[in-house]
Amino acid sequence: MSTENEGTAVPPAPSAPPTRTDAPAAPAPQERPAPDQGSNPTTPLPPVPTTAPDHGPYGTPTQDATAAHGTPGTPGAGHGGPHGSPSAPDPSWPPPPPPGTPAQGGGPGGPFGPYGDGGSGHGQGGGGWGSSYQPPEPKKKGSGGRLLAAIAAAALLAGGLGGGLGYTLAKNNDDSGSTTVSASTSGGNVKRDPGTVAAVASKALPSTVTIEAEGRSGEGGTGTGFVFDTQGHIVTNNHVVAEAVDGGKVSATFPDGKKYEAKVVGHAQGYDVAVIKLADAPSNLKPLPLGNSDEVVVGDSTIAIGAPFGLSNTVTTGIISAKNRPVASSDGTGSQASYMSALQTDASINPGNSGGPLLDAQGNVIGINSAIQSTSNGGFGTGQAGSIGLGFAIPINQAKYVAQELIKNGKPVYAKIGASVSLEDTSGGAKITDQGAGGSEAVDPGGPADKAGLEPGDVITKLDDRVIDSGPTLIGEIWTHKPGDEVTLTYKRDGKEHTTELTLGARVGDS
Repeated sequence: MSTENEGTAVPPAPSAPPTRTDAPAAPAPQERPAPDQGSNPTTPLPPVPTTAPDHGPYGTPTQDATAAHGTPGTPGAGHGGPHGSPSAPDPSWPPPPPPGTPAQGGGPGGPFGPYGDGGSGHGQGGGGWGSSYQPPEPKKKGSGGRLLAAIAAAALLAGGLGGGLGYTLAKNNDDSGSTTVSASTSGGNVKRDPGTVAAVASKALPSTVTIEAEGRSGEGGTGTGFVFDTQGHIVTNNHVVAEAVDGGKVSATFPDGKKYEAKVVGHAQGYDVAVIKLADAPSNLKPLPLGNSDEVVVGDSTIAIGAPFGLSNTVTTGIISAKNRPVASSDGTGSQASYMSALQTDASINPGNSGGPLLDAQGNVIGINSAIQSTSNGGFGTGQAGSIGLGFAIPINQAKYVAQELIKNGKPVYAKIGASVSLEDTSGGAKITDQGAGGSEAVDPGGPADKAGLEPGDVITKLDDRVIDSGPTLIGEIWTHKPGDEVTLTYKRDGKEHTTELTLGARVGDS
């Protein structure tokens, strides 16, 4: 489409090539005595058209957009449009070719297909570029003819010499070395500097798997996991394999395409951690190194690996945006929520990244990608929400403890204070309820909270130096500890602030 003619009607293509009107008629030059050329007569000049050119709005002859690009079956239409304007058909068109001159194009059905690059597309057939130039009559044989033949022979010789010389120079240049600089290494021989994202990814990807879980009903999904030990244990999220816990199927696929059947060794719904084990695990497994999530600081680089929306082995980068972020998450199945004091990152995390490793700049696992905060709109045609830069990972110090318990006992062990707290989203603290679940006591008789002097109605505002603004925040902070740890609780009762020491108890299993 021509932008010059956009929005205007396109006139039909002329039935014959237009007359050349490149310049207005010029006055006839004064006759000068011709040099003596023997008997060779002077070739008459071709007739000069007298029709003035019709220039379009941009100073070029007007033409239709179709003609500018070639019209099927229209001789001479090609690119003649921009250099000439249509005029009345010339009944003598096309002129006969000079004797011995091969045709250089043609009309419809020429050598370059229906759009006529052989004659119509570029206007070479029958005069070319829209001109009505008539070839001169053949010259009589004489010295002028011999001169032209000599010039042509010289031109051919020069062309041959130039071609041969060009080939020789190019060959010599190739033999002596190019002025361009070639890389000393390429492809698989390139070694990435330690600490770069490429170096970290190249080491971590072979130990990261894409997990497919399927329940007995055929429902399931895709997630991610990573090699935890050389025995074939893979750590992932509970919600990745939850569908396959009771009689379902689980498989893990490595980046090299090798796929292994697996079974669920143990799962912790509250922590959102699960462990699966590969059947017939290979002997060359390389567990990912585990870092220390307590030493992570805001601003540290992060690298997330996973299978967002099923796109396996995807690597994204970001930073630690915040630490100790209280997060209560759910997989949307109506089951109980998971609670964590999470690492927040802006590395792109989407559905399918769940269970994958969150790495530091050295390639150490510092967290397990678990949850995202997102808008309600889905993406990628799935109806699922996508990343807006608010991702949350379970700190690896906590996940490591949970995974080891699952491998050892098959069940999770939770730290507890022995009191029921409100799960309402407030900002004043975690309030101990007046009554526990199912009508039980809000404070377990003889439990940790009872021994520490806590009562129903007390509002816990701190655990050690961590501010507690709600019940979920308190639960997430308690679960970062192990049973038997001693903590200091700050609480309010009747408007007055108090502190007490408490030794955390234990609860086995999710029930």
